[in-house]
Amino acid sequence: MQAEAAILAPSGAADLIRQAAALIFDVDGTLAETEELHRQAFNHAFSRHGLGWEWDRAVYKDLLRVTGGKERMRAYHARLRIAAPLSDADIAELHRIKTAHYAGLIETGCCRLRPGVAELLAAAQVRGQRLAIATTTSHGNIDALLSQALGTRWAADFDVVVAGDDVQHKKPAPDVYLEVLARLKLDASDCVAIEDSANGLIAASRANIPVLITRSMFFRDDDFSDAQAVLDDLAGLG
Repeated sequence: MQAEAAILAPSGAADLIRQAAALIFDVDGTLAETEELHRQAFNHAFSRHGLGWEWDRAVYKDLLRVTGGKERMRAYHARLRIAAPLSDADIAELHRIKTAHYAGLIETGCCRLRPGVAELLAAAQVRGQRLAIATTTSHGNIDALLSQALGTRWAADFDVVVAGDDVQHKKPAPDVYLEVLARLKLDASDCVAIEDSANGLIAASRANIPVLITRSMFFRDDDFSDAQAVLDDLAGLG
């Protein structure tokens, strides 16, 4: 009952957002529903590479518990119990093909920002709040999405952007959030992390940052009991 009440009437969510010195956003699933496009791009890479792999939505949802595209491919390959693992070069090439195809899908304009995101970003700038990104995805994927959604000068609006390859350990480790805090030179209590997954919630919580969850397609059923608020989207928080 408490989780349902949080979705319908998030207590203090707007105040939590407006009182923060900085808002720290995850990307995939949080800013836009990108995971389905990532899934399609992975399958394209597998086909191009002649692997014969096909990740349907159920398989991909399970694999999303593994953060990072390269790590995800290694985890899936390990499950197949094939003797020879894919080489680092094979993984890198698959990831290159996947990333290029994902960017092409994004460029079609088929993936818009989720409800309330653009309004929240604009309102935060008016209020003088600082904006940051803490994500597991790559800088290339971030740029592909936000160049399409916010324009090619999108990075000028963000004080800090930390991606998965910038740190030693990806979510649910707190590394990306700790790096963002260090670059912002702010205390964790001065910030709010906006996430869509349990791994993201754990990562931000381990950095002692309050977390607001916006439920997304693949992570709707995750355990968000440690979040400050759980919303269906970010509409009305601007």
